[in-house]
Amino acid sequence: MRLLQAASADKYATFPLLRRLLVDEALGHWPRYAIAGALMVVVAGATALSAYLLGTMINAAYVEKNYREIVALGLLAMAIFAAKASATYGSAVILSWVGNRIVADNQRRMFDKLLQEDIGFFADRHSSEFISRLTTGANAVSAVINLVITAVGRDLMSLIGLTFVMVTQDPVMSAGGLIIAPPALLVLRKMIRRVRGIARTQFTGGTQIVETMLEALQGLRMVKAFGLEDEMRRRLATSVRSVEHEANKMARVANRAAPMVEVLAGFTVALAIIYGGYRVIYTGATPGEFFSFLAAFLLAYEPAKRLARLNLDLNNSLVGVRILYEVIDSPAGEPADDDKPPLLLTTARLQFDDVCFSYHAGTPVLRGVSFTAERGEVIALVGASGGGKSTAFNLILRFYDVDSGRILIDGQNIADVSRRSLRHEIAFVGQIVHMFRGTIRDNIALGRIGASESEIVAAATAAHAHDFILGLPLGYDTPVGEHGLQLSGGQRQRIAIARALIKNAPIILLDEATASLDSESERMVQEAIGELCKGRTTLVIAHRLSTIMHADCILVVEDGQIVESGRHEELLRRGGRYASFYRLQLKERSSEREAPAIAFSG
Repeated sequence: MRLLQAASADKYATFPLLRRLLVDEALGHWPRYAIAGALMVVVAGATALSAYLLGTMINAAYVEKNYREIVALGLLAMAIFAAKASATYGSAVILSWVGNRIVADNQRRMFDKLLQEDIGFFADRHSSEFISRLTTGANAVSAVINLVITAVGRDLMSLIGLTFVMVTQDPVMSAGGLIIAPPALLVLRKMIRRVRGIARTQFTGGTQIVETMLEALQGLRMVKAFGLEDEMRRRLATSVRSVEHEANKMARVANRAAPMVEVLAGFTVALAIIYGGYRVIYTGATPGEFFSFLAAFLLAYEPAKRLARLNLDLNNSLVGVRILYEVIDSPAGEPADDDKPPLLLTTARLQFDDVCFSYHAGTPVLRGVSFTAERGEVIALVGASGGGKSTAFNLILRFYDVDSGRILIDGQNIADVSRRSLRHEIAFVGQIVHMFRGTIRDNIALGRIGASESEIVAAATAAHAHDFILGLPLGYDTPVGEHGLQLSGGQRQRIAIARALIKNAPIILLDEATASLDSESERMVQEAIGELCKGRTTLVIAHRLSTIMHADCILVVEDGQIVESGRHEELLRRGGRYASFYRLQLKERSSEREAPAIAFSG
């Protein structure tokens, strides 16, 4: 384990990570980066040349008093600054183009990687974490590459050009200007570790802010119903306060070197002025040399300062790169298996053969489960919560793979076929219906991409949804709202059934599809389910036993095992667990009918 952690730490160290960014991310865009780099060299050359020309202009004006030369130099300066402006604009636009492409590519890679993960990967994580990784991480990749390209193409080239001018004008003063470098680099080196830790903490705090906001907005009904506004404000304030604290700490640490560098720069400039003045007054040096050197030195200060801070800025930005690559590099929970043979169906016969499964080692959820569902049959799974019913559905859909035993469809082990072909043959309708952004038409059509309008209407009609859809102001073009909140529970269920119908899959999985509906909505949904199940292999998880009384076989699941199986009447005659559940539900319904009405005063 320690070796793996060490290898991971080495992999995400500064220089290996930079090498990866330049080779994997930047190299594919080298033509544009080359053009941007050439334009930056033009900017650097123009900056150095302008400093050099300043000395020539001063000599022409005050020593030689040559007006024609001054005019020529003025026109040349105009051309130099025009070239510098054009090159600066061109390099900035090109870097933005390439940066935007890199951001888009990494956002696609990140999203694709998330879609390759299994359900367990997200069980102990909040969606806000991945939103932050998707945005912060992808932008950080582009920012780091642009930072490196700019540092080399603009700052380093400018510094080299200006240093050449300084050495040309006065080698002694140029050597004196180097005294600023060693102490500045020493201070910056000590700050890098602190910046890396603070930036990571800032990301975590930012994620918590998004998490609290999403939970409050998505659960707004519960927040208002339970009067949780103050609690949500407290949670958000805690996260914001933490991020603010870390941001203030970052401000202190990241800017700590600036005053020292400014003092050293001022000290060096003072020495240059004193020494340059001495040369002009007492050794006969031309004032142009002095001013040219001083201009080059002052112009070199900013790129030199940026280069000195480069390692610090890189480590700050690389935090975002690391949080992106940590997900992209992790092994996929559902690796691509399209190379496996597809599932080939004949009768859609579904069989559990001694299936065992546990989410956590030592805690079995299914213990040797075996049953068979034939085409046209409805098999119902009933029992107390936590018995393993929903787990059976998770295994059929291969959200997880079995620990032992087999799940067979028409004699084919589903572990040996591609997930895509398996899920293509299964339609799933759950108790909680997920509606996607868009209209009712869009949500139904997701059952089969490219479905025609007539097919969508036919599916909605079979699902007993067509009439209520036409009753809406925009009909099939009605937006469903976030999570389908513009629709009632029964309406969402019927749209989900229409989505399953249009898929026309031979195997149907229904997980408590009517558990939270009122009687009228339940009746409509049950009729829609009846259409959905015709001629198909159907497995139903049911809480209300009245909804599965006509199932071909009822399996009573307790503690991960099938303890009873048979038809409704048969199980009642046995007087076992199913009969107990049924009598209990009859008693509960009787109590509800006989319960006194609640008296309202007012």
